[in-house]
Parts: sequence; C-alpha cells; structure tokens
Amino acid sequence: MPIATVNPATGETLRTFDALGPDEIERRLALAVTAFQKHRTTEFGERAELLDRAASLLEEDQHSIARTMTTEMGKPITAARAEAAKCAKAMHWYAAHAERLLADENPSTVDVRDSGASRASVHYRPLGVVLAVMPWNFPLWQVVRFAAPALMAGNVGLLKHASNVPQTALYLEELFRRAGYPEGCFQTLLIGSGAVEGVLRDRRVAAATLTGSEPAGRSVAAIAGDEVKKTVLELGGSDPFVVMSSADIERAAQTAVTARVQNNGQSCIAAKRFIVHADVYEDFCERFTAGMRKLTVGDPMQDSTDIGPLSTAQGRADLEELVDDALRLGATARCGAQRPEKFDQGWYYEPTVLVDVKPEMRIHHEEAFGPVATVYRVADVDEAVSLANDTPFGLSSNVWTRDDAEVSRFTRDLEAGGVFFNGMTASHPALPFGGVKRSGYGRELSGHGIREFCNITTVWHGAEPSASR
Repeated sequence: MPIATVNPATGETLRTFDALGPDEIERRLALAVTAFQKHRTTEFGERAELLDRAASLLEEDQHSIARTMTTEMGKPITAARAEAAKCAKAMHWYAAHAERLLADENPSTVDVRDSGASRASVHYRPLGVVLAVMPWNFPLWQVVRFAAPALMAGNVGLLKHASNVPQTALYLEELFRRAGYPEGCFQTLLIGSGAVEGVLRDRRVAAATLTGSEPAGRSVAAIAGDEVKKTVLELGGSDPFVVMSSADIERAAQTAVTARVQNNGQSCIAAKRFIVHADVYEDFCERFTAGMRKLTVGDPMQDSTDIGPLSTAQGRADLEELVDDALRLGATARCGAQRPEKFDQGWYYEPTVLVDVKPEMRIHHEEAFGPVATVYRVADVDEAVSLANDTPFGLSSNVWTRDDAEVSRFTRDLEAGGVFFNGMTASHPALPFGGVKRSGYGRELSGHGIREFCNITTVWHGAEPSASR
C-alpha cells in the first residue's frame, strides 16, 4: 500500500509521501537512543508538564485535526472531534497519575525477612525505545493511549502508523515537538510494512506494541519472540452483545445501534454479535432494526451524518464478501446488505442487520469490520454464554440483564478482557484494556498499561553488619 491520503468519500488521492530510506531510519534510531538517555532521568513533574502542554495544544487543534482524520479515513466529523477530545483527556490523566502508578513499592520487612534482607523495594524503570505499529481506525487515540503512558514512564516512542493516515501520523510527531519534548522523544517513521522487521530487530529497539489485524500481530509477535523482546498486542474482536429477558429492551436496542456503528462500524471493540433471549428476541430485533434504518449515511464532514464511508475499497469488498456468503447460506437481511444507491463514488455501505446466522457462515467466526450486525436467538443463560464464547476472539463484551445471578455467571464465564453490564464497551484511561485468545495479550491504559513497558526491578539490601567495637 502506498503511503498516501486517499479520501474514502471520493476515492481521490490527495497527497502521497515517500517512504524513509535506510539512512534516515538509522538517523532516527540513533536520535531515539540519545533522547532516551536524557528522558529516562527526568522527574515526573517535568514529564507531566510536557504531557499537559501537548494535551492543551491538542485541545486547541481539535477541529483541524478532526478534519484531517475524517479526510484520511472517513469517520464522521463529530466522532473525529470526540476522538481528539478523548486523547487530550487521557494525556491530562496520565500527567496527573503516572507518578502514583509508578511509585516504588516497599514490601513489609516482616514479609522479606526470611530472604535475608534488611529491606527490599520494587522500582519501575523505563525499558527504552518502544516501536508502536498502529492502525488507521482511531488514528489519534490508538497512538495516544500508547504514547501518553510510555512517555510518562520515561520511554521514547517510534511510530509506524498505517499507510493511509500519514498526515495524522506526522501531526502527532509535530504535536510532541511543539509541546517541548526533546528531539527524538517521539518520532513518526513513514515506512511501509516491509520495513518494520528491520526496525524491530534493531538492538536499539527494546519493545513493541501493535494494534491491528491478527496477521500483523502474528508477524510482529514472531519477530519479537525471535529477538526476545517484550510486546503488547491488541488485535481483532467479535464482541458479543448479550440481551437477557430481564433487560431494559428499549435502552439495550438504542445502545446496540451505537455500539455497532461507532466509527462506521470499524472498531475492534464494537459490538458485532447480538445474542438475544428468545422471550425478548422479536421486540429487540424490531427496535434494533428500526434504529439502524434511521441512521444517516452521508458526507462524513457534515455534523448530521451518522455513517461515513469505509476506509478503503478493499475493506468494503471484504465486508460484502462476508454478507454475501451469509445470505447465500440462508441468512436473512432485515435491513441493508447493499451499497447505498445515492452514492456514485466513495466506499459506502448501508447499516445491515442479519438474522438466521449459522456456524457454517464465515461471518459467524470472522470479524465484520463495518456496519453489519448479526443477531442470534438463545433459550437461556447457558446457551448465551456458549454462543458468546464461540469465537476465536476475546476482546470485550456487553451484557444486558437485571438479574444478579446472571451478572455473576457472565462475569465468571465470558472469555473476554472486559464485561460491560447495561452499557456500551468503551476504553477509559483509568481502566485496563486488552483481550484474550486471538484478540491479543497484554494491557493498555491504567496502571497495568503503563507498567507493560517498564523494567520491574527488585532492589534487595542485606542485613547490616554489626558495628565493630
């Protein structure tokens, strides 16, 4: 894929960029190492001041960077502005809380006495240069949720962003420079995917984080494993949205629409499989389908638009293949399942609700990355849990119930990194985020996330010798 801004609403190539050559990559790696040697010794107060300044600049730039994101990957402009605001909030949060999250730990002397220690402590020290391989769907947020904790921990970052959001990638480098970070603390590498292995294998790169597809995650994990380097992976998701008979059906259906089509349906944590108790199945389906039909598909630069184009022509083609396969094998479309007739250009797809979905259909096991929902009928909590877990992914989940016993059951048995009851899955800087199974490993955000790229160092002191007389 060329490194280029291609407007998904028109298919027009607006800007192209040359990939960095070997000499420039080498220069930037050397610069990152030099920056780390200084940044790692700074005080938390200095780091917090820099990050707060970057957050304030982002708040000032909210409208302009939102237009850039929408132009590059097609998300509705209102969602793009909200993404920028969320990033600034997370940056302020880490500036305020990182020192506490990384405070030295001092086990009780009683606990360590049998090790022969007079005292012991645990320290969180930065690892070094961290490579971030990031996707296009949340082109600011995915990066900031790595960069904010990493920089506050004393690490430095190299960003290899998706090739279709180069202007957003360059903005991020410039943002941290404007905030006063020393040169080399955060750099964008405009490189193709083929150059990632060389950077990751470089001895000066200490670790990597990737958010993206399962094949990309497998590749990075294999290379990092061969080099014995730490990685955090956040990959795909096919999150269940379970609606039990005790649920508030009106609220559940309203939330289900937003949960499915956020970011034009191109979100790993979007609800994708709607698993509904038989007693409320028809009521939910009617409300949910009506809500999907009401959505406005249109120009993503207009505030009135709910659904913009998908990010790429290939992304739409992949989604159409999944839907067509399901329809061919017996699924029924209650709405959508086609391109909107009113657009003769751009990569648009109608919000779609599929029922009568069966395990032999690809969409049952594969991630639908676009505004397509599958709805299933279940008889009881056992069937709901079994179907929710019948996926290779395990990122997050939603459950709607007012039954305490069901809350306990789903909390215990759902195979996912998060269980959200009576609300929509979302990420927040104070809560750990990540998945299990083929959704990846490790955690981002919260104290768990900031410690992922730290050397957790045990410091042990032997008993003091008695003073000589």
